[in-house]
Amino acid sequence: MPRRVAVIGAGIVGCCTAWYLRERGFEVDVLERRDGVALETSWGNAGVIAPGYVTPWAAPGMPRKVVSYLFAAEAPVLFRPVASPALARWILRWLRECELGRYRVNKSRMQRLAFHSRDALHALRARLGIDDGRRQGYLQLLRGERDLAMTGPARALLEENGVPHRLLDADAVRALEPALAPGVPLAGALWLPEDESASCPDFAQGLADAARAAGVRFVFGCTVRHIVAEGGEVRGVLAEGPGSVSGRGATAPGGPAGPTDRPLRSYDAVVVAGAVDALPLLAAHGIRLPIWPVKGYSTTLPLAEGDAGPRHAMIDEAYKVAITPFPGRIRVAGTAELGSPALVPRAAALRTLVKVGGDWFPDAARWQDAQCWVGARPMTPDGPALLGATPVRGLFVNMGHGSTGWAMAAGAGQVVADVVAGRAPEIDLEGLTLDRLR
Repeated sequence: MPRRVAVIGAGIVGCCTAWYLRERGFEVDVLERRDGVALETSWGNAGVIAPGYVTPWAAPGMPRKVVSYLFAAEAPVLFRPVASPALARWILRWLRECELGRYRVNKSRMQRLAFHSRDALHALRARLGIDDGRRQGYLQLLRGERDLAMTGPARALLEENGVPHRLLDADAVRALEPALAPGVPLAGALWLPEDESASCPDFAQGLADAARAAGVRFVFGCTVRHIVAEGGEVRGVLAEGPGSVSGRGATAPGGPAGPTDRPLRSYDAVVVAGAVDALPLLAAHGIRLPIWPVKGYSTTLPLAEGDAGPRHAMIDEAYKVAITPFPGRIRVAGTAELGSPALVPRAAALRTLVKVGGDWFPDAARWQDAQCWVGARPMTPDGPALLGATPVRGLFVNMGHGSTGWAMAAGAGQVVADVVAGRAPEIDLEGLTLDRLR
């Protein structure tokens, strides 16, 4: 069994993976190109942990919706095609996965991991005492009768999977969330009492602090250029960058403290837990994963003085925009943009976020001051992430969580750590490994 493991990426997925690897007795280095944890896709997500709501983007009717949104001023989906064979292949596979039978299979796979992850997250939070601003309950706001009618299939799946839920009329919704603006049309809401919200970056920082205390070393400012393998087996990585080092004596592998300028870092195993920029590291070994950066947007504003904001996290079903309360602030997140991977904020995306936030909570924040954050969600065309071993011995992946990285991170980290350790994971990995790509 390998003893020394590198985790590439210090987002929420990488932090969770590192924690569980250390718990299983490994020496763990987390190699991160930024100067802290959870500073990229993990930073600006909606903060929602909703296993009952987890669903693939590849769903029946979605292609038609994408086309219908092309010329809308405010839309939950933006399609900005670029000339890319990889994107074309991704879209073709995504279209195949929108068939109802495939959707049900993929949703089941995602929910299997999501419910396991929720339990693992609760256990970690209780054990380590991390304060991430957790709030219980999740509302799916339904503006009109059409939105209400379209919840039928989702409610049937929730019933089938034993997920507690309740369909509320408009009066019941406003009793639960009295700060909702009275002038917005509201047909009702789907209430998921066991789902929740919390700050992903706050949890990641708390977990990283605990991991350091347990002996995990974080190497910041470190860009991995190549994963070294000989004879089909991992030997280490080539990395560059001065990198600040924290934990376990702050010494670079095989050398003294200071700049991380040794070209080869020796490891028995490597877990790639980065986003799309890490894909070339795998492609160099013939491992080509169908992951594309579907961009997501958010804006976070301080609550207006004297305004408590929403009590619970919620999503506006018509616009697929989440509204999440954090201590002293409110976040509005949504809009999926498929096309160019460049992280350039779109005015149309910000307009959609501001419209939804301002519609429901007009006095909660100075919406005119909203600034746009954009992040790249590493998404598979069918929805479920890719976990576990690769054809190269000692090389593992924990990638492709899309917009559900926060909801999946604890469970996925635990599962991958078990695979690295040669243990049987606590859940069935059917459909969650690279085997499904064959």
